[in-house]
Amino acid sequence: MARSIGAVIFFTCLLLLLCGTVLSEPDIQEPQTIQTAPHRDLEKRIRDGTVTTELKDYMNVNKGVGETAGRVSVTTVAWLTLAMAAATGLGAIPFFFVELEAQWAGVCNGLAAGVMLAASFDLIQEGQEHGSGSWVVIGILSGGIFIWLCKKFLEQYGEVSMLDIKGAEASKAILVVGIMTLHSFGEGSGVGVSFAGSKGLQQGLLVTLAIAVHNIPEGLAVSMVLASRGVSPQNAMIWSFITSLPQPIVAVPSFLCADAFNKVLPFCTGFAAGCMIWMVIAEVLPDAFKEANPSHVASAGTIAVAFMEALSTVLLGFSNGFTSEDASGFAISLLFGLGPLLGGTILVLFANAFSLPQPLLTGIASGIALKLAAWRPSQLLISSKISFCPLLLILILGAATYHIITTSLLNLVQRKKSSAHSHLSSPSSLSISALTLQSFFACGGVFLHGFAEGLALGVAAPKAYGLGRHMVLPVSLHGLPRGAAVASCVLGATDSWRWALAAATLTGFAGPTAAIGAILTGIGYNGLDYWMVFACGLLLPGFARVFRRALKLDMKKGIYGLLMGFGFASVCLMSTRLVCLHTPYCNSAPEAVT
Repeated sequence: MARSIGAVIFFTCLLLLLCGTVLSEPDIQEPQTIQTAPHRDLEKRIRDGTVTTELKDYMNVNKGVGETAGRVSVTTVAWLTLAMAAATGLGAIPFFFVELEAQWAGVCNGLAAGVMLAASFDLIQEGQEHGSGSWVVIGILSGGIFIWLCKKFLEQYGEVSMLDIKGAEASKAILVVGIMTLHSFGEGSGVGVSFAGSKGLQQGLLVTLAIAVHNIPEGLAVSMVLASRGVSPQNAMIWSFITSLPQPIVAVPSFLCADAFNKVLPFCTGFAAGCMIWMVIAEVLPDAFKEANPSHVASAGTIAVAFMEALSTVLLGFSNGFTSEDASGFAISLLFGLGPLLGGTILVLFANAFSLPQPLLTGIASGIALKLAAWRPSQLLISSKISFCPLLLILILGAATYHIITTSLLNLVQRKKSSAHSHLSSPSSLSISALTLQSFFACGGVFLHGFAEGLALGVAAPKAYGLGRHMVLPVSLHGLPRGAAVASCVLGATDSWRWALAAATLTGFAGPTAAIGAILTGIGYNGLDYWMVFACGLLLPGFARVFRRALKLDMKKGIYGLLMGFGFASVCLMSTRLVCLHTPYCNSAPEAVT
C-alpha cells in the first residue's frame, strides 16, 4: 500500500513543483513602442515560414524593442513541456484503487481503442493544418507499413517479455507503448513550434495546457492496456509517463528550429496516426472482443472517441477565445484539484502509520468540516459584506436543505432494502449501511463546498498578478483540509484506504470543474458570497451526525479528533491567508482563497 500511495504522491508533487517553477518565471513584458511593419501580412508570413530577406532585416532592426512580443526562454519551454508530460502519469491513478476482471479488461481495451482513434484523428487534422495533406497521407501509409513490419519482426524474434508479460501479449504491449511514445514526438514538436509563433507565450501556454489535459486520458489508455495484462499500477504509471517523455525532448529543438520542424510535421503526425489506426484495428479491438461483449466494447470505444473530440473542441474554443490571463486561471484551477488529493493522501498515510481508530478519524473529519463551515462566513461577517441575520438565515437554509435531501434519500434506500428482504432477494446490492451512507452524504457536502469555492476561484484567478504564480501555494494549501476531511470520514466508515483516496480525488474535481466553468462562461463575483455561505450550511448537519457517532463509540477519542481536525484546518487556512497577504496576489484578486 505504501508503494501505491507513494507513486500517487510522487506524481502529484511533481506536477505541483513543475507548475510552481514555471509560474515563478519572470513576467514577459510587452514592448511599449509601436511601429508599423513593412508588410501588413508580416505575422502570417512569419508563422508560415515564408519570411523574406526584407522582413528578416526588419526583425533584426527592431530587436532592440524588447525582442518579439511574447518571446519566451528555452528554460520555460522545457519546464512547461515536462509538466505536460508528467500529466500522462495521472491516467494510471484509477488502477491503484480497482482491480480489473476479465470482462472489464475487455471494456478497458475498447476505451483505449477509442482514445487512440481519437488521438489519430487529431494528429491527422494537425498535420493538415501545418502543411500539405499529401504528406499526411504518405505518413499514414508509412506508419501502417512500419508497424506491420515491427509486428513481423517481433514474431520472428521469438519469446518476448515486458515486465511480467510474456509471449504474444508482451509483443502487443510493446507495440502499444511504442506507438504512444512515437506519437508524442509529433505533439512535442507541435508545442515547440507554437511557442516560436508570433504570439509567443500566450499561444504556447494554451497549446501546452490543451495537450496536458489530453495526456491524462492517453495515459489512461496506456495504463488500461498494461493493467489488463497484469502489470502493476506503479509500472503502468511509469510507462505512461515514459510514453510522453519525447514531448519535452522534442519541444526544445523544435522551438529553436521552428521552420525546419514545421516542414516535417505533416509527415510525422500522419506516420504516428497510421501506426495507431493499424494497431487499434489489428490488435486492441480483437482482444477486447474476446474478453467482453462486442456491444459493450463498441459502446466504450464510441464514448471514448466522443469524449476526446468534445475535449478537443472545448480546448480549441478556449485557445481561440481567451487570453493568457485566462490560461493562467485555467492552470491554477487545475492545481486547485491537487490539494484535496494531497490532503487525502497525507491523512491516509498518517492514519495507517499510527493505526488511528474510527472515533478519532471521524472526529478529525468533523473538526475540519466545522472549521471549513465557519471560515468563510466569519470572514464575510468581519469585513461587513454580509450582516449577521442574513448570514445566519442562509446557513440555516443550507443545513435544512441538506437535512431534507439526505433524509429522503435514506428513507428511499431503507424502503428498497425492506422490499428486497420481503421478496427474499439478495441484498448484496444494498449492503451499504445507513451509517456509511451518512458518511458519504457528508462528503457530498464537502464536494459542494469545494464547488462553490471553485466558482470564486474561477472569477478571481484570471486577474491574479504575474500569471498567477502567487496563487500556486495558497490554492494548494486551501485544498488540503477538504481532502483530509473526506478521506478521514470515508476511512473511518469503510476502513478502506482505496475508497478514502478515491473520495478525496473525486472531491478534488469539484473546484477545477467550477473554476473552469466560471472562466469559460465569464460570470462575475456578484452573489457568490451567498452561495458560499449556503455551501457552508450544507456541511453542518452531515458532520454533526458523523461526530455523534464518534462520541457514541468513544467520547474521549472523538473530542480529541475534533480538536486535531479543527487545528489542522486552522493552520492550513491561516497559512493560506498569510501567504496571500505577503504577496502581490491580494492586490489583484483577493476573493479566491482568502
